[in-house]
Amino acid sequence: MHADLSRLTFRPERHYSAVVAQQGRVQLDADANEQTAIQLHRARTLAADLIGRHGGPRDAAGFRIEYVGGKHDIDTLHVHGGRYYVDGILVDAGRPAPGTPVPDEDADAAPDTPAPPSYWTYWDQPDAFRDPEKPGDRLPSPAQSPFLVYLNVWERSVNSAEDPALREVALGAAMPDTAARVKVVWQVLPLSLSELAIEDADPSKEVVRAAFEKWAQRQALSSARLAARSERPDHADEDPCLVRPDARYRGPENQLYRVEVHAAGEAEDATFKWSRENGSVVFPVDELDGTWVQLASLGNDGKLDLDVGDHVEFTDTAYSSRLEALPLLRVEELDLPGRRVRLSAEPDPGVGRLPGLNPFLRRWDHHEGPRRKGRTAGLKAGAVPVTEGEWLPLEDGVAVYFAKGGGYRTGDHWLIPARTATGSVEWPADPARRPLLQGPAGIARHFAPLALVKGEESAVDLRLAFGPLASSIPAADKAALAAEEQARREESAAEDPSHGRSQTTAEAEATAEGDN
Repeated sequence: MHADLSRLTFRPERHYSAVVAQQGRVQLDADANEQTAIQLHRARTLAADLIGRHGGPRDAAGFRIEYVGGKHDIDTLHVHGGRYYVDGILVDAGRPAPGTPVPDEDADAAPDTPAPPSYWTYWDQPDAFRDPEKPGDRLPSPAQSPFLVYLNVWERSVNSAEDPALREVALGAAMPDTAARVKVVWQVLPLSLSELAIEDADPSKEVVRAAFEKWAQRQALSSARLAARSERPDHADEDPCLVRPDARYRGPENQLYRVEVHAAGEAEDATFKWSRENGSVVFPVDELDGTWVQLASLGNDGKLDLDVGDHVEFTDTAYSSRLEALPLLRVEELDLPGRRVRLSAEPDPGVGRLPGLNPFLRRWDHHEGPRRKGRTAGLKAGAVPVTEGEWLPLEDGVAVYFAKGGGYRTGDHWLIPARTATGSVEWPADPARRPLLQGPAGIARHFAPLALVKGEESAVDLRLAFGPLASSIPAADKAALAAEEQARREESAAEDPSHGRSQTTAEAEATAEGDN
């Protein structure tokens, strides 16, 4: 997640069940975040074990799909509300009611406002941001071939630049924001049968589900691998006062480096960007005028501000959810009194024009490509080209290594804590202290099939459902009640032969029975 963190310490393989606070100790963000991660991991694992890969409650299952052909408009889908679980993650398709405004006192009567539908459509679903003007976003025609509708689920961080309601205004504009949030993103998307390697024009549910499961496994796993290390940089002797002379990481502060894939593809096409602040330095945008951007703030201090030469990502909530790479732009000029910056080019026409999507700038800290053998590599669309099979220096002795043969996806990232106390980075290593290659820390993608669309009002439901575990206690019949009463009497008699009578009375009765 793009948040101002010290580090992320949750490792499921360590089997920790709780974080225990100790008196008189420093409280760290990493400890609180690990406790949250432990509880979330446990809850989702339990849900997945009980439900399976995906499923919804039988009486409240969400994401029922209806296909609506575009006789007078563009084709769309109706996504009905309810709950669904994908790999244990709760996904809610309910559409919030808009509420009722207070009527205008000057008006004779409140105008009739048509109520919005209770379902989402393919075009207005909250996290997919489909664009009818983009051919790639349009639905396939079921008249030509049936297509699958599936659910794509992942999580992303949200800060106060993307959701201003998170900021506590009572703290004042000069104070930094507080906690960030993690949001479950769901997107209902189409998939052709050819992408599932299904040749049958009318496949069964079982065939579609099996083919989709294989496809989902390939999509969920990233083949990219990275390792990190700290090494003594060329300029280490220029300022020996920063840390002790034998240190290898020479940065002046503790940092959490984030290396994130920008453009997807194979190594020859992929690019990456990096940040020493985990990509958390963002600036809300008030207005865009050509290449000039009006910002709500230029930062709280010199460490978290903008400077000429910085590379920034001009984006908004929609493009953050679409996970599409846009060219990174360079800051060419600063107007400090006016809180304006001039960028190297005008941002993409489809980004940042709608205030409701909360546009913002995200700062990245690379200024150029890695310097190797006295030469500096160039940038590609403002990002650093991926080079596999060799160590790529970032700054202050931090270097990364991409394994050969990787496939890269936009948003895949690795986190590298760098510490001045040890002069090194925290990264897994073998007994010989060789850095180990690791898969991305995120983004974890989860998939579930929803429907096979064959035409108008002809969608085969592929969802799964489960019933509640609890049930009513059955009433016993008279014979069972009598048997239970007799059993209780016999048990009581065995424990108390006198049946509650005094010992003298019991002995007298026994003597009388003997005389008879």
